[in-house]
Amino acid sequence: MKYIEEKTGVLVGLDLPFAGKLECSMEVGNTTRVTVFVLQGLSNNPQIQAVLCVTFLVIYFLTLTGNLLMLLVIRTDSHLHTPMYFFLSHLSFLDAFYSSVIVPKLLENLLFKWKTISFLECFAQISLVIFSGATEACLLSVMAYDRFQAVCHPLLYVVTMNKKVCAGLVGASWAIGMGTGLLNTVLLSQQHFCGPNLIRSFACEFPPVLLLACSDPYMSFASILTTMVVLGLGSLALLVGSYTRIILTALGINSTTGWNKIFSTCSSHFLVVTTFYGSGMFRYMTPPSGSALEQVLSLQYSVVTPLLNPLIYSLKNQEVKAALRRMLARKPRLTF
Repeated sequence: MKYIEEKTGVLVGLDLPFAGKLECSMEVGNTTRVTVFVLQGLSNNPQIQAVLCVTFLVIYFLTLTGNLLMLLVIRTDSHLHTPMYFFLSHLSFLDAFYSSVIVPKLLENLLFKWKTISFLECFAQISLVIFSGATEACLLSVMAYDRFQAVCHPLLYVVTMNKKVCAGLVGASWAIGMGTGLLNTVLLSQQHFCGPNLIRSFACEFPPVLLLACSDPYMSFASILTTMVVLGLGSLALLVGSYTRIILTALGINSTTGWNKIFSTCSSHFLVVTTFYGSGMFRYMTPPSGSALEQVLSLQYSVVTPLLNPLIYSLKNQEVKAALRRMLARKPRLTF
């Protein structure tokens, strides 16, 4: 593999075979800086790689199909033009985007021998991963708040969750996600990476890349920890508070119909929250070690969760299933 090394002002092209650690760096004077990272991937066995490649390709196709279909149904069916489905449409778009950040590079590494990723591409992926995770955490909290208003204050729901409020909550979620991703990535990029350059993961994520820093990682560590405490635990507290009030309201209802309505309204969102926080929070709140469990958790929230979300909402939500039936039953109009 060819790469360029800048040493005392001279550019030299070299050919090196792939090894566990690819020596690919830029040295200026006494300072050496990594310019290319190597992703460890999920397996080095060609047969296993082929099976994994087909599996993740199918998952990626189903993820895009499910989330884009959810967007189409919500967009075209007037019965779903409500705050709940407005938030869900943004969640579906975000899941399709999140999967597209991770899976294409994963498939490339499974298909080809060279499992390298440039410094710039790696940090772009880190920024987009943090952005997607932070935005999804905010959106899930907003959706929980929406369910709280619908169940606990039904008479004021239309006034409280008007279009302006909904647009503001979604805009704030995207803005917080962008700011969080940019801040943490900029601080991490200020670290000095002098080697080794082997990332013990199938993607560039904050924890395994931080392990490779040669300089003091205090600022980056403090930044991501603050993000997890303020944003992660803060959004989780809002979720818990909203669902506590919903449960207390449900306990005060004697009607079976009321119980069923609350359960059908909130159960889908609760399952999505559980799968997202169960893997993501554990992955980022524990010290990175490069273990197989960490890779499984990364796959859970970056590959599997975006696939499950549209399935959960379509299979457990009667309104979405009815909208799907109406869309499929609608006769196409031919114009000449």
